[in-house]
Amino acid sequence: MTTICVDAMGGDERPEVVLEGIARALEADSDLEVLVAGNEEVVQPFCASHTKARALVTTEVIGMGEHPAEAVRTKTDSSIVRACEAVRAGEADGFFSAGSTGAMLVASTLKVGRIKGVKRPAIAVAFPAAAGREKVVLDLGANADCRPEVIVQFARMGAAYAHVALGIENARVALLSNGSEDTKGSETVIAYHDALAAADCGFVGNCEGNDLLMGDFDVIVCDGFTGNIALKTIEGTAKYLIGRLRNAANESKRYLLGAGLLKPAVKDIAKDLSGDAHGGAILLGLKAPVLIGHGATSATAVMNGTLATAAAVRNGLVERIAAYIAS
Repeated sequence: MTTICVDAMGGDERPEVVLEGIARALEADSDLEVLVAGNEEVVQPFCASHTKARALVTTEVIGMGEHPAEAVRTKTDSSIVRACEAVRAGEADGFFSAGSTGAMLVASTLKVGRIKGVKRPAIAVAFPAAAGREKVVLDLGANADCRPEVIVQFARMGAAYAHVALGIENARVALLSNGSEDTKGSETVIAYHDALAAADCGFVGNCEGNDLLMGDFDVIVCDGFTGNIALKTIEGTAKYLIGRLRNAANESKRYLLGAGLLKPAVKDIAKDLSGDAHGGAILLGLKAPVLIGHGATSATAVMNGTLATAAAVRNGLVERIAAYIAS
């Protein structure tokens, strides 16, 4: 039996949305048990009606706008902090929350702990790509500044995640830059390139921004500053395009007819870019799988995030990353 702790209080949606996602995950996976963290009036009734759900009663919630380090330090009975402590104590094998990304990063690093040899955890996401392929992109915001040796670790952790989550062996790793040539990029990016080229990590060269969704790479690495901008740009572009299509459909009957024909395809694109398929982003480099859902999450995303966390446990993600780092 695999036990995953899920934060019922995390995210912008009502706790009922999270609870629905947990219920669907339990229904989909007969070998799953969920430790539900949250306020008593939220988690106790749910756990009383689900045999494979246990309550982790907490009294505090870390809000999205709170300073992460301060909140983790002062709100010791929050659902995020208590869940991370439960993972460290062996009460759960992994953790999923749609709560504050910063608080998740701070609490999981302090409470769950890093794999031996890992200098910094990284936020990774499986991006959709051309021809139905997916690729792993990291770091997406955990580390604004990185030393070259940290980028090399990101490459190895990303390759391990690509193997476990996407079934990709011998991942092709690229460095995000402003050109594919070895000499392109800032002094920092060139230093990243040189370190990756000297390491045994599957590095095949630089890539550009358009390769995030189109390029023939399996893993793309960058510092968290660059990665977060890239992620938010893609999200904003997707929202803009879908919004423009909706507005155009309302402008004339001709456009409305075309929109009706395109609606299934647009829905598929929106689904790909939403992150619901994998439930969110994963923090790589910790002693247990920790996934962070989008704040405006859905029951489907919670279900998939819970199942993805369980799959990471069963597929030995932590052990594989430890082996990659040791090599």
